[in-house]
Amino acid sequence: MENEKDIAIKIEGLKKKYRLGTIGGGTLVGDLQSFWARKRGKQDPNLKIGEKAYEKNETFMALDGIDLTIYKGERIGIIGHNGAGKSTLLKILSRVTGPTDGAVYIDGRMSSMLEVGTGFNRELTGRENIYLNGAILGMTRAEVNSKIEQIIDFSECRQFIDTPVKRYSSGMYVKLAFAVAAHLDSEILIMDEVLAVGDMAFQKKCLDKMNDVSRTEGRTILYVSHNMSTIRQLCDRCVVMEHGKIIFDGDVENAISIYSGNSGFENLVSYDFTKTPRPHKRLGDGVFITDFTFAEKDKAVFERRENMRFSVGIDAKKSINDLKLLFVIKSSDIKVGVSQTLEAFASVTEGKHYSFEFEFDISNLAPGRYFFTPNIVACDNLGRYMIYDHPVCDIYFTVIDKHPEGISLIASRHGNVMLNPIKYIEK
Repeated sequence: MENEKDIAIKIEGLKKKYRLGTIGGGTLVGDLQSFWARKRGKQDPNLKIGEKAYEKNETFMALDGIDLTIYKGERIGIIGHNGAGKSTLLKILSRVTGPTDGAVYIDGRMSSMLEVGTGFNRELTGRENIYLNGAILGMTRAEVNSKIEQIIDFSECRQFIDTPVKRYSSGMYVKLAFAVAAHLDSEILIMDEVLAVGDMAFQKKCLDKMNDVSRTEGRTILYVSHNMSTIRQLCDRCVVMEHGKIIFDGDVENAISIYSGNSGFENLVSYDFTKTPRPHKRLGDGVFITDFTFAEKDKAVFERRENMRFSVGIDAKKSINDLKLLFVIKSSDIKVGVSQTLEAFASVTEGKHYSFEFEFDISNLAPGRYFFTPNIVACDNLGRYMIYDHPVCDIYFTVIDKHPEGISLIASRHGNVMLNPIKYIEK
């Protein structure tokens, strides 16, 4: 039986329901106009063009029955795609909003950073906001005085500490806010993707500090991030959320694998797109990608110095000239870069099926898991870049490095890495 004294947070059957659409039009006249239009079955005159009119009782479950126990001193990562319910969970824990149903038990004072500058008064100076946050946590002025020099030094904002924070950059906000949260006396520290704003050196400094306060002071940390590298560095347990529910709770690497979609996809070498939906009805009308296959592979795992070879099947529904293949490669929802065939690889004739082979040099990709969706593109008669097909299916692959020698990453406006071009292999 679990020891109640060791529990920092216990969540039982937690639910949060929101009404969709606007609650009111902002004026009595507008609300009456909308009400009378609905009663007569007419279009709402106050709706913007393209805006959906929700039914009166249409709702959305942001959290749908969460059960979670977090023990003192644990460093918990919470990951999931946008809209999974991560931030809603943290807002309920931080008492920003209340639950629709369920219960939350918290043992200890809590300090939270749900967004840049949470808890700061923009008109007050940095120094005054330190005292304000200390007071919110129930600390006396003497207790804050004993830590204020450490906070200012850590924040790297000493030059601006007596300047109103409304004049701070977003990076300065984060530095001061984190310094306050990390140094004031709270047993539980909650952070929601705030480190993404700070520079790399400060991110490392923050991660080191969170590791230190967890190990030496026994603080409990809840950390939400889309950066899997920081999740690996900080967390010793990870929760994956999807559609308002917890779908995994346990080992960090297993959680990241599930979040990345690789738990069932990483071994796939062949994809059938004949029944795969397209995001727009015009896509696939001209050329239709039927299949994708990694060549000579039992699973989609590649050594970094190995060229990725693959084939793409296409049905030509119209005759189109100068087709190109384009990938947008991502890792855990983070855009890595764009690669394409530099030259057009083919022109197709209506009614024919084609199978094209390609090669892709992945040597400038760091070891890890990646995914992409194939796009067939071409220029029209006016020189406009047109997408002809884009099946809604992610193709996963893993890069490993058996002989690491360091990888040089070059900045690109298309992403973080200047990727090599895709080469067409003529038969």
